[in-house]
Parts: sequence; C-alpha cells; structure tokens
Amino acid sequence: MGVGIVLIIVGILGFIPGITTQYSELRFFGPDSRAMFLGLFQVSMLLNIVQLVIGATGVGMSRNAMGARNFLMGFGLLYIVLSIYGLIVGVGSAANFLSLNTMDNWTLMVLGIVMIGAGWLMARHLADDARTR
Repeated sequence: MGVGIVLIIVGILGFIPGITTQYSELRFFGPDSRAMFLGLFQVSMLLNIVQLVIGATGVGMSRNAMGARNFLMGFGLLYIVLSIYGLIVGVGSAANFLSLNTMDNWTLMVLGIVMIGAGWLMARHLADDARTR
C-alpha cells in the first residue's frame, strides 16, 4: 500500500507548478515535454497519469497479502522493462513516448528491483505462514 500511495503522490505532484519546473513545457507525451519533476526527472502528462493509475492499482491490490505481492512483483517488472526501454531508445528519440530522461530510467530500474525484492520477501513470508498453519 505504501508504494501505491507514494506513486499517487508523485503523480499528483507532477502536475503542480513549482514542484515541476519548466511547467509551461509540460506536454501530453513524447520527448518534447521538457517539464522537470523536482528539477531532476523529465515528466509528461502521460507519465503522471501512468504513475497515478499504477499507484491506485497498488492501493487496490494491497487489500490482501497475495494481491500486494503480485502488485510488487508485476509492476516492479514493468518498471524494469520501462527502464531498459528508455535506456535503449534514448532521451531524444520519438519512441520515448513517456518522456523519460536518464535519471528517470535509472530510478525506475532501482524502484523495479526494490519492488521485486519486496514482493519476493513477502512471498517467502506467505510461504512460511502457510507452513506454520
């Protein structure tokens, strides 16, 4: 649930001028969006919306342990795939539809690894609980 809440907050803050610098350069999608969340992460409206949707999905799936584990593992993998995609296509490419810069790509990679690790630990905990019953 915590990851979902953080992603919702990040998605909302991405739409707030001041927190997102160069706000007038915010575009719906693509590499032409020059808005910078916290002055570090390139964002677009689509990326902010994606963060909101993933965050809301995480909050919804966290209602039970198996849902939380599946969220962490599944969306952790998605973040790793998005990171690799962003690193391959490059910042200025028209294929960079989410407006990811290098900082975004590496942050998504780390976040994905942490989420998968947390899901794996949760799976181990769930298996231990099942054995003790």
